[in-house]
Amino acid sequence: MRIGSIELGDRPVFLAPMEDVSDPPFRLLCKRFGADLLYTEFISSGGLVYGAGGSHQKLDFYDSERPLAIQIFGGEIEQVREAAAIVDAAGPDIIDINFGCPVKKVVCKDGGAGILRNLPKMEAITAAVVEQATRPVTVKTRLGWNDQSIRIVEVARMLENVGVQALAVHARTRAQMYRGDARWQWLRKIKEESGISIPLIGNGDATTPEKIEAMFEETGVDAVMVGRGAIGNPWIFRDLKVYRETGEVPPPPTWQERMAVVAEHLTLKCEWLGERKGVLEMRRMYGGYFKGFRNASRLRMLMMEEETREGALEVLLNFREDDDAPRVAVSARPAGMSAAMKAKLPVPATRRKALAG
Repeated sequence: MRIGSIELGDRPVFLAPMEDVSDPPFRLLCKRFGADLLYTEFISSGGLVYGAGGSHQKLDFYDSERPLAIQIFGGEIEQVREAAAIVDAAGPDIIDINFGCPVKKVVCKDGGAGILRNLPKMEAITAAVVEQATRPVTVKTRLGWNDQSIRIVEVARMLENVGVQALAVHARTRAQMYRGDARWQWLRKIKEESGISIPLIGNGDATTPEKIEAMFEETGVDAVMVGRGAIGNPWIFRDLKVYRETGEVPPPPTWQERMAVVAEHLTLKCEWLGERKGVLEMRRMYGGYFKGFRNASRLRMLMMEEETREGALEVLLNFREDDDAPRVAVSARPAGMSAAMKAKLPVPATRRKALAG
């Protein structure tokens, strides 16, 4: 499969754009575990144009993340066009437009899935971005606003005609939010009835290696995008590759393996954002990492109390998960990011440009 000139291999699997999740530290982990394409958090077009809310920081990425897509959203045509120019200058491999976010504060201004109520405007916004960009433009959307307005087959044709080079579809309506089962039959319908030649990327309930492969088999999509299934579980990409090779899903990571990844994620967060902000923002990730383990709630509570990286790592690597995991010696605690690890993390592309200029 390819998007524009970007070769992504056969049946690739992507990390979805997720707010407060798909930042550079998490993307690096997913890349290491085998994600074929990474998406940034969605970025407000208005925030980019007016320099608000830390939007420009979300443009930063490491060259080692490539191929990478930066996703934007917005409901004002000229504002999205201007934002696309800003994103284009940041140098991602792909620019993606979010026409799928179901959150009220986004859809009320025709952003995200809100645009599904106004398909001519959706077409105009997409055309503006395609015209502005010097790299492939893709779209992520949903089946429709509600069950009475599902026109995704028509939308797929329209987006290809405008110049979109790949289409990702979350197989739920906006009205469904994340409730109920994703309706994969609509992905098959798009493949069979739309006549589009651009890649179709399936999204929705692809939460395990078995489900990812089932989506490929049942729908005929060209790629699968993993969202919630990767939260606290970046090794889902590795597990998929093992499943494809052996027909068996590998056992879950041991307690020690899981804690080592949490420690690495925390360290990357602190290196990226600074210690205080990194420790605070990492707190929202602990629930996913600790889910399913005995005493997980107690560990999460202890981690939430820590305000320094040193303290958080101390708790992590000395916590005993009852009888299921041996105690890890304090001496094994990493003092920070190693020189070897730092060497793999060059100055992010957009920051490098700023320094050069």
